[in-house]
Amino acid sequence: MPCSATKLEEARAYERREGSAIPAQDRPAFHLTPWVGWMNDPNGFCYYQGAYHMFYQYYPYDTVWGPMHWGHAVSTDLLHWEHRPCAMAPDTDADAKGCFSGTATPTPDGRLLLLYTGVQDDGKGGTKQLQCLAEGDGNDFVKDAANPVIGESLLPEGASCVDFRDPKIWYEDGVYHCVVSTRDDREQGRILLYESPDARRWTYRTTLDVCRNEYGKMWECPDFFALDDRQLLLVSPQEMEGTPDGEFHAGFGTVALLGRYDKERAAFTRESVQPIDYGTDFYAPQTTLTPDGRRVMVAWMQNWATVNEAPRNHRWFNCMTMARELFIRDGRLCQRPVREIEAMWKNTVHRKETLDGSTSYAGVAGRRLDLTIRLDAAASPECRRFILRFAQNDRHFTSVEWSSAYNELVFDRSCCGSRRDIPHQRRIKAAPQNGVLTLRLVLDGDCAELFVNDGERTISALLDTPADAQGISLHSEGAAVLELTSHELA
Repeated sequence: MPCSATKLEEARAYERREGSAIPAQDRPAFHLTPWVGWMNDPNGFCYYQGAYHMFYQYYPYDTVWGPMHWGHAVSTDLLHWEHRPCAMAPDTDADAKGCFSGTATPTPDGRLLLLYTGVQDDGKGGTKQLQCLAEGDGNDFVKDAANPVIGESLLPEGASCVDFRDPKIWYEDGVYHCVVSTRDDREQGRILLYESPDARRWTYRTTLDVCRNEYGKMWECPDFFALDDRQLLLVSPQEMEGTPDGEFHAGFGTVALLGRYDKERAAFTRESVQPIDYGTDFYAPQTTLTPDGRRVMVAWMQNWATVNEAPRNHRWFNCMTMARELFIRDGRLCQRPVREIEAMWKNTVHRKETLDGSTSYAGVAGRRLDLTIRLDAAASPECRRFILRFAQNDRHFTSVEWSSAYNELVFDRSCCGSRRDIPHQRRIKAAPQNGVLTLRLVLDGDCAELFVNDGERTISALLDTPADAQGISLHSEGAAVLELTSHELA
């Protein structure tokens, strides 16, 4: 049946009425927000018929999590998004308890497939999670009459349908493939690989990787792709333990497993592991390929551990990160803002100087800007500390502080205006590369994304700062030779 039953029509009517009443100035400029209500994981991120499509976990009726729908937006530049009508609602037996996360891929004949997790009663007072299919034209979708297309009988021994979700689908060499997360009877996250000739008749192929309770427990939202000379498996672990060096933080994390993949044997060999992002607000990343071959990623700019307090009087809650290009450098996953952002640059300020003390620069201020600072550490032996403060007024600021003695960087939003007792600080290693420390900060209202050393590490964080806090200042203890470039974004 078409995904146009009463629940879907009700959601579409509600979002047209309520979402259209939210002024554009109440939203970030280039971070996707829900049309109205609640948003979490990005879903179905793909390029289809000349536009990027972003679906997302969605509950239009409130700013808290509820029965999951799929919201929908499109963009031609990965930065400016146009809301489309709700794509799916939980309106069949196979997904009556929610249309959970999934992905999308175009078919050879020009249709768009959505593979998602349908949540349903298990008949024992609980729920089970199985994989469902919908097909459509990019606006309206028909759920498959045979849903779920990946059911309990296709689970390997020891895997559980209580936690069996978030399929990532792709089409390659005439075959549909998907990876799905599950938790086994030893409480370990596992990533399962399935194959199908038509996206409807699936066969379990193998288990690609197991967390062995080393990086969290349940692994959510897998993504699996080749990048440069590596194969990457991205996962979002629950119940992470922090590490003494600060490389991994406790709670809900995001992890990239880098290695090699033997397609013939369907064997993934893990070679290294790293966090995807070090910030307080980054989860469930999903990637797609651009027409020119770039691998780009978007994530939910929030965290399950701190998500339960929506701002008062808001009619929408949560957003996505900006899109980022992924690349490998020296065996490490790195990220940079998508190059499309350069079309938004205006009122550029460029300065080179030696700073010892505190300063601010005319034309370098605001809450929508792309700011890059290159600190020549090799030429600044007396610089003990360097601090960037932004979103600043007499009471509020967020800071990025670098210590030369420890090659350590601290991102601190403790004074941003938040009244919540939640993590406000992240501490990471940040050694200069070829003698230079590079900090690139992209601001969009309360969305802050920091790229350290040309994307070697990133920190994503939400602020809670009044809009009139527009100041940006630099501070150095000891002479610092630096170069600053600032672009307002419009």
